[in-house]
Amino acid sequence: MSEQTQDRAGDAPRRVVVVGAGMAGVQTAVALREQGFTGTVTVIGAEPHQPYDRPPLSKAVLLGTAEGSAFDIDFEALGIELRLGREVLGVRPADHALDTAEGPVPYDVLVLATGAEPIPLPGAEGVPGVHLLRTLDDAERLRPVLARQHDIVVVGAGWIGAEFATAAREAGCAVTVVEAADRPLAGALPSEVAEPMATWYADAGAVLRTHTRVERVEPGAVILDDGSRIPAGAVVVGIGARPATAWLAGSGIALGAWGEVVADARLRTSAPDVHAVGDCASFPSGRYGERLLVHHWDNALQGPRTVARNIVGGASGEAAAVYDPVPYFWSEQFGRFVQYAGHHTAADTVLWRGDPSGPAWTVCWLREDRLVALLAVGRPRDLAQARRLIEAGATMDPRLLADPTRPLKTATA
Repeated sequence: MSEQTQDRAGDAPRRVVVVGAGMAGVQTAVALREQGFTGTVTVIGAEPHQPYDRPPLSKAVLLGTAEGSAFDIDFEALGIELRLGREVLGVRPADHALDTAEGPVPYDVLVLATGAEPIPLPGAEGVPGVHLLRTLDDAERLRPVLARQHDIVVVGAGWIGAEFATAAREAGCAVTVVEAADRPLAGALPSEVAEPMATWYADAGAVLRTHTRVERVEPGAVILDDGSRIPAGAVVVGIGARPATAWLAGSGIALGAWGEVVADARLRTSAPDVHAVGDCASFPSGRYGERLLVHHWDNALQGPRTVARNIVGGASGEAAAVYDPVPYFWSEQFGRFVQYAGHHTAADTVLWRGDPSGPAWTVCWLREDRLVALLAVGRPRDLAQARRLIEAGATMDPRLLADPTRPLKTATA
């Protein structure tokens, strides 16, 4: 029976169960209440901690300038039930039931918000001193490592690797970053954009070794594929993340090429009455003409509003809401504030605003002179204006756009 049929039949109040107590799961629960949902809302989380925000883990929590990052939400006042420290084992869509270690949990509407999990370094599992950084417990284990100023090897020069290296240098640790590609952020940015950012490591006193792979990890050292040995009081692995969806095996819910839940434009899955949101789900973007999998905080904040609207509005006959955001994220690296909005491909034209050797510059990506993405280093005004221009599908004048002294919004064609 669909959620609409249940509502018309006058059954017991609808039950929405949210799997995942991170940003996406919590915001879905809150948005349901804000949009007038009066049924029961249950959030199930694998961790025992009160739901918390993740970005501070690689910054304030890691450095000991904050004890935690729990959401400032009165769940009891909102009538949101939290079931924490609960492992979800599977889902049976035909029965509208979750299987958990404590027994089955029935639902009328289910929201999948299990996020992503870090990819471990092959062969390093169980080696003393090897760390991942995803959870509050991970950050708590790493905090005394930084406080003791150990020699640290970071595997992976992506966003999380750069942020951790930044915190470790700020704590006074000797830091070596090992990256298999020829540059940092190789999976996210073209070489001409990433190469200037490689100089930030040396400027901060960190060593960046590219074209280098880890052969093996031993207690107290990392052995590289060229035979060199790097002392390591701790090893932090940041080689990527994958959707946390293994528990959905055998459920019949469609998964995509990255192992993510395949959601439609309304963030509904292939199973009836099941939605998916945040890092665990991809969605089709009409704006970019392709399916996007966005592993960033803003996606986990924005998507829940669409899910809640479609759950609440679906029962009342309202038109379904479509999710097609301009992706956005930020990163703090070596004293620089880096922001990105949009989505680009290798075929898009790259245009610079400012000198990449300086403290503040911007890169724009154009598709037939339409602004589709922008990376801003120390230029928050460019970023703010770009988000609106991308949203509007604005056509830009490349000559005007290249002038860093001109406000971005005045560079339209």
